Amino acid sequence: MGQAWGFGRYGGPEVQVFFDRPDPAPGRGEVLIRVEVAGVNPLDHLLRSGLVPGLDGGRPFPRVLGMEAAGTVLALGDDVDGLEVGDAVFGFALTGGGTYAETTVLSAPNTARIPAGLSATVAATLPVAGTTAVDALDQLGLPAGATVLVNAVGGGVGLAVARLAAGRGLRVVGTGSTAKREHAETIGVRFIDYTAGDVVTTARELVPDGFDGIIDLVGGASLRTVAPLARDPRNVIAVGDSSVPDLGGRFIERRLDRENLQRSARLALDGVLAPVITGVHPLSDAPAALATVENGHTSGKVVIKVT
Repeated sequence: MGQAWGFGRYGGPEVQVFFDRPDPAPGRGEVLIRVEVAGVNPLDHLLRSGLVPGLDGGRPFPRVLGMEAAGTVLALGDDVDGLEVGDAVFGFALTGGGTYAETTVLSAPNTARIPAGLSATVAATLPVAGTTAVDALDQLGLPAGATVLVNAVGGGVGLAVARLAAGRGLRVVGTGSTAKREHAETIGVRFIDYTAGDVVTTARELVPDGFDGIIDLVGGASLRTVAPLARDPRNVIAVGDSSVPDLGGRFIERRLDRENLQRSARLALDGVLAPVITGVHPLSDAPAALATVENGHTSGKVVIKVT
């Protein structure tokens, strides 16, 4: 038996619960891992709230929270290629196994070995934030010297996008709250504090001719506010709001495969995609870790150190 933290039904934080469960058996195309570190993401509380039910794998309640982890392979399911028992790996729990647990199952095609020299803590931040940054910037395809606006730059994904964009020679402007300024400016972002004035006016003062590209991590009204700042609406990439084509923009095209994980890991090793980790919590403190992310009070990436 191992401890896990999850939820007994769809709802708010009140449905969250610690519970014991046997080690899950890896199914076809899955690997069982001992979790060392789990990443914490806004997607986790959206899943708990029942807003994205397609990612639960049809598993019964209680369900384990979490979508990304790093750890050691304990067992292989059928039809698993390229991984072995004992491998240090990182990846996605795309079949509903969750990652806020001592052991879990990851989808093998969406899992990669951790390269030598990369810590499990850094590796656990890459499946969501790292690959999202790679995918968004690849899709945008801007040349060095172009200017990109990152809407909501202060979170784990936003800082990853900003750091990778700077590594590609792009000039980065980012929006965020006052608390997010320090980490953003540390990596060279020209920061717009949306609590201190009109975002559009400030952005136009900084970049009078408009942005070559916009990567939006907020959606909704905020996306509709900043989208007109793009010189070409096709260069507005939204990560969470699938209505962006109504504005002439594009929804992000995600690549969750092993190759993209390996690419993110290489970039992290090279320091181009080094995450800004601002919170490391034990599993016993998982409620506080997720609450910080859910309440929007954190800058950078939060992880749970399980073992």
